Amino acid sequence: MAESYKYTLYTYFRSSCSARVRIAAHIKGIPVEYKYIHLVKGEQHAREYTVHNPSESVPTLIVTDTHTGKIVTKIRQSPAILEFLEETTPDLHKLLPPLDDPVGRAKVRELLDIIACDVQPVTNLRVLNFIKPLNVEAKDWQHHFMTLDCALAPAIDGALRFGVDVQGGFPHIWKVWENLQVVEAFKKGRWDNQEDTPQELRTKE
Repeated sequence: MAESYKYTLYTYFRSSCSARVRIAAHIKGIPVEYKYIHLVKGEQHAREYTVHNPSESVPTLIVTDTHTGKIVTKIRQSPAILEFLEETTPDLHKLLPPLDDPVGRAKVRELLDIIACDVQPVTNLRVLNFIKPLNVEAKDWQHHFMTLDCALAPAIDGALRFGVDVQGGFPHIWKVWENLQVVEAFKKGRWDNQEDTPQELRTKE
């Protein structure tokens, strides 16, 4: 099916969302025509581009039927583009585990969503531009969104309470947990440092 399609990708070199698509196309060996949108210069706001992507973001993949010259579809989110490339070029290099491995496919999608939805968006240009009038440093804004740390620390505390060998079994997670223990906010929030913690279970200074 891929041979009947022409792919045009609107992209920006610093865009990690666009990079996902570029890399996937290279892995699969799919020829792509690139159109460059300079986000810092504001080219994403031009009408010539917003007719393709009203959300004024990249990437945008335009798929054209090579026989009729008509646009088949416009896809404006990188995870959807990756799925489209996978489904329309099943004989090329696989981006997902096989269909008979739904658990594996779900796991790949889950990890992709963690990056695409939870981790990466706070580094997007439009998020950074949004916080400029607030006089907030980007590093502070991004750190504010590290809710995983807030969830991770008590989860490890609970695992340790049940005798799980976190240090031996999950050394990377253990290192993160160790680093969090010296942060004042985490020390104050620990289960053994609360007003309703029984005296015998309180942190020993």
